[in-house]
Amino acid sequence: MHFADDFLIESERLSIFAVNPNEYRKLAIDRADPTLWVDRNVTNPHRYLVEQAGPLPFRIPRVAKNPSLVPYLLRMAILRSSRVIIGSAGFHDGPDENGMIEIGLEIVEEHRGQGLAQELLFAMWDWVVHDSRVKILRYTVSPENAPSQAIIKKFEFAYVGQQIDEEDGPEDIYEMSVANYRRLRAI
Repeated sequence: MHFADDFLIESERLSIFAVNPNEYRKLAIDRADPTLWVDRNVTNPHRYLVEQAGPLPFRIPRVAKNPSLVPYLLRMAILRSSRVIIGSAGFHDGPDENGMIEIGLEIVEEHRGQGLAQELLFAMWDWVVHDSRVKILRYTVSPENAPSQAIIKKFEFAYVGQQIDEEDGPEDIYEMSVANYRRLRAI
């Protein structure tokens, strides 16, 4: 399987690339390796995923076991104007047996409040709804996370309940069918 830019997603301000198996191997050894993103021609001045591993402990072993998950699991969000890493997004897994796929994302603090999280979500969902196996988009968020709660309500996702995440505690669950998403986005 070829991983160069096969899975690149571009939005108005962002380039969003899938972390490939070789990059996962490097991240497992040294997340602060200054040569890590050289081939991508991006920089990491915010030291994203360096001090805190984020989703890497969950993603690294999964990609090692199943490289076909690369397009789904972790994508670095790059500000196109500066080629700087400003966060990431990724699905927790590929689509499940019901066609549900759940997304997570993070934008570094210095770039929050600029609409980049919303742009990143739209770009990721616009990409994944073309996968015929995906039927339901899911977004989970802490009830205390007001900015993320506001974003998901703008998207008209339906509140379907709450779950307890082992890492993050209580999370509200929002879902939307792919058919409704495509209709709302006219794609």
